[in-house]
Amino acid sequence: MPRGTRHTVELQQQRQKLKEKGQRYPPGIVSLQVLGSGAKGAPRSLYVFTDQSRYLFNCGEGTQRLAHEHKMKLSKLEHIFVTYPSWENIGGLPGVALTIQDVGVPEITLHGPSGTDEIFRATQRFVVLKDLSVKMACCSEGGHFEDSVMTVHYIPVTNATVIAAKIVNNDVANPQIITDGQVSPGGSTTSTTRRDDKEEEDDRQRLDVGAPKEPVALSYICRLKARPGSLCLERCVEKGVPPGPLLGKLKAGEDITLADGTLVRSADVRMPDDPGPVFLVVDCPSLDYVDSLVNNSTFARHQATATSHTDVAFLVVHFTPQAVMEDSRYHMWMEQFSPSTHQLIINESNSCMGSVAVHRIQHKLHLLHQGIFPLLQDMSIPLEDTACSEQNGVVSITDFMFFCRQGELKLHTKLFIEETQCMDGFPEVLAELKQKLVETEIGAVQKFPQVVFLGTGSCIPNKTRNTSSILIHTSEDDCILLDCGEGTYGQLVRFYGPKEVDSVLGKLRAVFISHLHADHHIGLVGLLKGRKRALPQSPVFLVAPRQIMSWLKLYHYCFEPVLQEFVLVANGDLHMGRCSVEADLYSQLLASLHMVNISTVPVKHCPNSFGVALSHCDGWKVTYSGDTMPCDDLVELGIGSDLLIHEATMEDELVEEAKSKLHSTTSQAIEVGRRMGAKFTLLTHFSQRYAKLPRLNASFTKDIGIAFDNMQVRLGELPLLPLMYPSLRCMFAEHYEEMEQKAARRLMRQEREQQALQS
Repeated sequence: MPRGTRHTVELQQQRQKLKEKGQRYPPGIVSLQVLGSGAKGAPRSLYVFTDQSRYLFNCGEGTQRLAHEHKMKLSKLEHIFVTYPSWENIGGLPGVALTIQDVGVPEITLHGPSGTDEIFRATQRFVVLKDLSVKMACCSEGGHFEDSVMTVHYIPVTNATVIAAKIVNNDVANPQIITDGQVSPGGSTTSTTRRDDKEEEDDRQRLDVGAPKEPVALSYICRLKARPGSLCLERCVEKGVPPGPLLGKLKAGEDITLADGTLVRSADVRMPDDPGPVFLVVDCPSLDYVDSLVNNSTFARHQATATSHTDVAFLVVHFTPQAVMEDSRYHMWMEQFSPSTHQLIINESNSCMGSVAVHRIQHKLHLLHQGIFPLLQDMSIPLEDTACSEQNGVVSITDFMFFCRQGELKLHTKLFIEETQCMDGFPEVLAELKQKLVETEIGAVQKFPQVVFLGTGSCIPNKTRNTSSILIHTSEDDCILLDCGEGTYGQLVRFYGPKEVDSVLGKLRAVFISHLHADHHIGLVGLLKGRKRALPQSPVFLVAPRQIMSWLKLYHYCFEPVLQEFVLVANGDLHMGRCSVEADLYSQLLASLHMVNISTVPVKHCPNSFGVALSHCDGWKVTYSGDTMPCDDLVELGIGSDLLIHEATMEDELVEEAKSKLHSTTSQAIEVGRRMGAKFTLLTHFSQRYAKLPRLNASFTKDIGIAFDNMQVRLGELPLLPLMYPSLRCMFAEHYEEMEQKAARRLMRQEREQQALQS
């Protein structure tokens, strides 16, 4: 969440001073970096940065997490360019907006098709931007954006099917095509199940959503500003220019007059300017847009037939879906560019998901238990001894660098393990753990339920802990998801692999959303879209606060259809002891997961926050707290639970901070488990200050465990988790020592403040 207003104002003032200083001079180097490759489960995002400014082209779900891992600072970000308002391009905007607000960015300008900024109106209930102004640029045909770094021209690309329908019907828009149609990569707009026209009109009026807009994609032609030619000192001497500030004026392009009245022109003593290179960002969302793209004469100026070599594009970035790129018209258009033009593809044909950090920590945890911490199935990043072709590496030319992340990322698996084995005392601690695991009798372990933690951090994702999400396999063929933070779909792809994930999503029967803070549900749209690809025409049960519908309806009407992908069951209607869900619907929900009871209670967090208890036909019971302070109703709900999954956002010494933010400390979560008689309590939802390991006190006992991302555990394996804590402390000794030092400094500060009050 955003920090204090005073802190934000200070950051904004510092930022403005740096910006004014930087704009006096053209950038020395402009770099492009693929932040999200567009691979299955990965965002689509291109990052352009200089020593002055930052620009983002598309911002798919998960962008901020990759930016954090790869140290792509967003503090200088001012402009985001969107090619087409699909979730793959805009799903990361809410999270990025919160992040840049927190670092003092006062304003962000969004460039894209008309209505793209509706994403912020749709999310305004749970993405609060008090200190960040979002400005929507007017991206009309023939228009452009210009600053001290580059000029960007807007090139609209239209849908031929919609244009034809407008001509036939002599109408502004065809609601059936726009509202009910879905753009699918490589296919035309197709009809889906129509919702009642009257209901739709009522929704639009209530939500203040206008008539359906004509779907337009935007491509961008970007030309970097010319770099001023260097000053020729020999010519200056010949002209009689003395050393001093006059040389600086000539270098800056100013003409000067010498003391004797001689006029010296800057052009006479400077080398010619180095023209800025051109790069294109192109998106053709479906086959319906191809003719509009390939017949646009503006692109021809930068192809092989360009009248000047300085106009030939250095790079073309394609956000176009692979099925469209394989169309003969598009392929011929690509071939019209010069052989010297680089072609970069950012779409689902790529395999690199962009994160090494998740593999790094998983390889380390894998040393403790191979079953509970399996290696990830996302093997798209090459191993350290794998050769990469030059086209996947780094390409550099004067004043312009292009980075492709896929060529830079490698998994140094041996190094990951060596880092851990070199920790003082770790080999001995690990050997002791292995012996205890052998000695611990857990008997035959029931296969289900199997709990897979996809996100165990709070607020914002970082490179080791994603935001809240837990998948519970209730049987071989069924599963339920508890919360769905940003990047949940990507976590599923990493854990199960790009092929197996479709099978898993095909088994997903229900999604439970505990409350409407962004870190618990912003990944839902991406998940619904992924599930539709895996299991079309089979809606999932969405057990969530009914208020979620305003967001989902706004997204449905403003961007792309999602309402047909789920059946809503309101959390409040499943209240313990007084279920008010329609009988047939409730029976279907229970039957889909082989449950005998699913009940909720309101918990002590924000309005409309709920905990849930799942009771299975096989006799097991799992309770999930969502976000909450210690709650008596949750204790009652969870009585007799085999497993309690409870948030433990703060360490015990921060009990007042936890209270102010309506969260629990570790000891409070443990006490809730003891009060309800839970056989085991698993702690999750840790503040990102505890990115690797939470700080626990002596109350950590044999029936308490710590959740990690990409951890899978069955009920019979739960007793093994407490045995791992000594090894975890040794593995993350530096991190834990840092936490201890912070706690000691905090205690000293509190003691000084107490003494000051007493004196």
